[in-house]
Amino acid sequence: MAPTGQRFRKALTSGPMSVRGFRLLLVGQLFSTVGDYCYAVALPWLILSGDGGPVLLGTVLACYGIPRVVTIPLGGLVADRIGGRRVMLVADLVRAVAVGILAVLASAGTPTLAQLAPIAVILGACSGIFIPASYTLLPELLPKKDLGRGNALSTMVNQVGGLLGPTAGGALVAAFDVGLALTVDAASFLVSALVLARIRSGATAEAPQQDGPAGADESPARKTSFGELLRHGRLLHVVLVVALVCNLAFAGTIEVALPELARQGMGATGYGVLLTCLSLGGLAGSLVAARSLPVESPAYLFAVLAVVMGIALGAVPYAGGLVGAAVCVCVYALASGWQNIVVVTMLQVWAPRHSSAGS
Repeated sequence: MAPTGQRFRKALTSGPMSVRGFRLLLVGQLFSTVGDYCYAVALPWLILSGDGGPVLLGTVLACYGIPRVVTIPLGGLVADRIGGRRVMLVADLVRAVAVGILAVLASAGTPTLAQLAPIAVILGACSGIFIPASYTLLPELLPKKDLGRGNALSTMVNQVGGLLGPTAGGALVAAFDVGLALTVDAASFLVSALVLARIRSGATAEAPQQDGPAGADESPARKTSFGELLRHGRLLHVVLVVALVCNLAFAGTIEVALPELARQGMGATGYGVLLTCLSLGGLAGSLVAARSLPVESPAYLFAVLAVVMGIALGAVPYAGGLVGAAVCVCVYALASGWQNIVVVTMLQVWAPRHSSAGS
């Protein structure tokens, strides 16, 4: 027991966990992820319980998704100019207000499209701006030698939030009402914003001198702007197109058809279980990808996994109830989680290096 306790204590006081800003970031991530999943349960239930049905839900999700896609490049450009942490903080505060307004509207009845659409546009735009900015924060907090462990810990925290959030959201909607679940999401954005306000980056001042000889860090390859990244690299363009197609094919089914199916026979708690299975399957897919041997043709593996995802998702309505649907969703999410790792690996292996000389 003693050696185990010592290893646990050492893990909490060394590496990425020794950085206060990183610990705060993990806390903010956990709260934010739980809140996001409460919203993911509450919004479909709010709309599908009224007169709108799947058409209204799909329209609202489109009002969210289109601004999200459009504003992702903008988020990277703004982060280049004013810093990722500031962009993330502002985006969280705006989303807290928007979801808070939605919670008030939901408590008074089912909101109309005229009320839901502007809120969805704001939330989608803030999410798009937030995403590229979030990738800049970890390198500001941690030295390069700790980035690998830091990314792993961050992913684990997101997965834990993905396991807790759907269950909490389903329980809140089933036991109380949609308004309370949305209030929890609004509060989670406030917690995330508070955490970001308290973070002070200091790793970038420590890490640069340790990478090589004096002057090596002053090479022009130190920083590439987001705008330059978008203009270069055919592979990135291909990945973006594939991601768009996959989101049209799979994300719409998960976010519109799945809650409607759950509402007809599984209830809000059952829908929360299905969302939990998405996180469990995604975690399993990441573990499988981490333990699998490298393949010579990752693009073929990507295609095979896409076929598995399609078959598993198509089988959900015919799986015989909640248990069968949960199994199908787990298989889909496992293939999806593995596929995500394959995409990242392809980008890392095939993308041209910024600087080849002197390595």
